Amino acid sequence: MTGKICGSETEIENVRPQPREPEADPVDHIIAWHDGDSRAAIETLVEDIQHLRLQLALATAAMGRGFTRGWIPNEDRDDSKR
Repeated sequence: MTGKICGSETEIENVRPQPREPEADPVDHIIAWHDGDSRAAIETLVEDIQHLRLQLALATAAMGRGFTRGWIPNEDRDDSKR
């Protein structure tokens, strides 16, 4: 009967898993992927940010407010928790 009782700890863990520490350092991985070139790693990350912001803008324009119950995606970290 574990995991089926409403409000149980098991159910909460299944619905909202807790973030885990990565097995490898993501910063080291990104720099290694760029053969130790920190500038190239940063350039790639900036390009990724620009791409994701464009995708967020397109998704925001395409979805209605009723779909998200009034929530609107925002690229700013502090405002995204509202």
